[in-house]
Amino acid sequence: MTTPPPLRGRFAPSPTGALHFGSLLAAFGSWLAARSAGAEWWLRVEDVDRGREVPGAALAQLRTLAGFGLEHDGQVTWQSQRGELYAASVSRLLDAGLAFECHCSRADVAATGGVHRACRPGARRTRPALRLRVPDGSRVAFEDAVHGRTAQQVDRDVGDFVLRRADGFWAYQLAVVVDDADQAITDVVRGADLLDSTPRQVLLQRTLGLTTPRYMHLPLVLGEDGRKLSKSEGSLPVDAADPLPTLRAAWRALGQPPSRLPTSGPLRDVLAAAVAGFDAGRIPRGPLSATALHNAAAMPGP
Repeated sequence: MTTPPPLRGRFAPSPTGALHFGSLLAAFGSWLAARSAGAEWWLRVEDVDRGREVPGAALAQLRTLAGFGLEHDGQVTWQSQRGELYAASVSRLLDAGLAFECHCSRADVAATGGVHRACRPGARRTRPALRLRVPDGSRVAFEDAVHGRTAQQVDRDVGDFVLRRADGFWAYQLAVVVDDADQAITDVVRGADLLDSTPRQVLLQRTLGLTTPRYMHLPLVLGEDGRKLSKSEGSLPVDAADPLPTLRAAWRALGQPPSRLPTSGPLRDVLAAAVAGFDAGRIPRGPLSATALHNAAAMPGP
C-alpha cells in the first residue's frame, strides 16, 4: 500500500521589517492549523523582491518566531535562491504559448483600469515583463476554510498577470505557486489580504499542471488608522522576550476561547494547550481592531 504524502503547512514572511502582531497572528494561525492536524510546518523567506528587503529583517523574523516557540520542520527556504525553478516554469509557459512578453508601461495598463487584455500596438521596452495569457471566460472558484466558496472572473477582474517584472524580479504570484508545488505544501494558511490573489494562483497551478492546496485565510488586523497593520503607523513589533500576552491576544483574534489557554507557566505548556484546544471552525472572517484585541487580551474571558 502506498504511503500518502505528509500534510504540510508553511509560513512565508517577507523581510520588509520586524514581525508585527498581524504577521505573528498569521504565523501562529498557520502553525496551529498544521500542528493540530499532525502536519509539518515549514518556513520560507519571500525575499524575491530584493528592492523591498530590509537588511537583517529576515533573520530577526526567524529569531522572533523561535522566541514564540513556533518551531518549524526542515530547512528554511529562501526565494532569492530559487530563480532557476521560476525560470524553468516560465520557459514551459512561453514554449507552450501560455505566457508572453509584454512591452506595455504601467501607464498603458493603468489606462485600461489596471487590467491587461492586450498590449499597446508598437510598444517596445528594453526589458519587457512576462505575463500569463489569461483566456477569456477564466472564472476560478475555490473553497476557503474560513470564507467558504470564493470565485473571481480572472480575465475581467485581473487580466493577464505578471510572472516576471520588467525590472527582472520574479512576481509573487509565480514564486508562491512554484514554491508551494515544489515543497509539496498541502495547506496554505495566511492573511485575508491574499484572498483575492488565490484565484490567480489556482489558475496558474492548473496551467502548469500542479496540485492545488487547501486554503484558509485568517482575519486581518487593522491599526487605529483603519489600515492593514503592516501599513499602519501603529504596527509595532512584537516582543519575543515576553511572548505569552501576545500569544493570548492572537488566540483571541483567532476566535478561540481564552479559558482554553493557561495564563502563566512554561511556553511549551501554553502552546501544547493551544494545539489541543484549537478549533478552526471558530476563526472569524474579520477584520479585527488591534486596539480592541490589546484591551481584550488584558481581561479574563469565557
